[in-house]
Amino acid sequence: MAIKVFSFFFFVYLLVEMREISAMVPAVIVFGDSTVDPGNNNQISTVLKSNFAPYGRDYFGGQPTGRFSNGRIATDFISEAYGIKPAIPAYLDPKFDIRDFATGVSFASAGTGYDNATSDVLSVIPFWKEMVYYKEFQDKLRGYLGNDIANHHLSESLHLISIGTNDFLENYYTFPTRSSEYPVDKYEIFLIGIASNFIRELYNLGARKIAISGLPPMGCLPLERTTNIMHGSACIEEYNDVAKDFNQKLQDSVTELNRELGGIQLVMSNPYYKLLEMIQNPILFGFENVATACCGTGYFEMSYLCDRMNPFTCSDANKYIFWDSFHPTEKTNFILADHAFKTTLTVFR
Repeated sequence: MAIKVFSFFFFVYLLVEMREISAMVPAVIVFGDSTVDPGNNNQISTVLKSNFAPYGRDYFGGQPTGRFSNGRIATDFISEAYGIKPAIPAYLDPKFDIRDFATGVSFASAGTGYDNATSDVLSVIPFWKEMVYYKEFQDKLRGYLGNDIANHHLSESLHLISIGTNDFLENYYTFPTRSSEYPVDKYEIFLIGIASNFIRELYNLGARKIAISGLPPMGCLPLERTTNIMHGSACIEEYNDVAKDFNQKLQDSVTELNRELGGIQLVMSNPYYKLLEMIQNPILFGFENVATACCGTGYFEMSYLCDRMNPFTCSDANKYIFWDSFHPTEKTNFILADHAFKTTLTVFR
């Protein structure tokens, strides 16, 4: 009971603190995968969707939106922390238009990656297509605001990129194609080359405030821990080591791009150690369960395997770090967003 009360007040305290911060950027513009997809996959032909219960049960009105969580995702909280709006809409959602997108929009697609081969696995939007949508959005924004105002708006807006885990867990370690072409360190370099070129293109299109996220401790996701039964379902350290190595390479690339591109403000947000801290010291954050997911046992429950008929779905998601076998709960998303906002994103305040 004491842990539950602590968890509730801790969550409320952070939420109030973030809401007191006024807006410093006019919009948050998002690219990436399921960590930041608010529902674009609802509008495409793929099995990887979450527009049904129990997804969204703690979202506004208790409605599933396509977010892979019980509630909001990290970018929603970042937008709210800047004083903009409490949720960022999906670009492909027909309920919204340029008036909504002008203050924040997400082009992200669950299941995608830097590598085109990753998006092919579950037929989702490839990373390069997100750039196509962004250019289309720019044209609409100029029609809505006028060229000069739109260009200034874009240069002041925060562009967030969160992607990469699927390239390893859904692609490299699952299918033989990329792993036969590249040793893992060379595959990391291949992906970072794609990320760097994406940032250069954003810069050439007028973006100046950009944040790119590194990888989490992906060996600690419930989906991976359940395959490590011989070692007591512990985190797979090989995967965590790859994440740390990738993050260091990405940080080096960010440093180089800041030297190369005049006037850019480019930062790397690293969720690895904050999420690992939660996993290793859950009671400090009011969590009780770190190894399994709220929706299910942790084996393979995500998308259609985490549905209203799943008998293992928990009653209180705030006790869990993970919502399904791959994605964080709303509470975890909030803590990670709060940490990023108070560390790497402070440059934009």
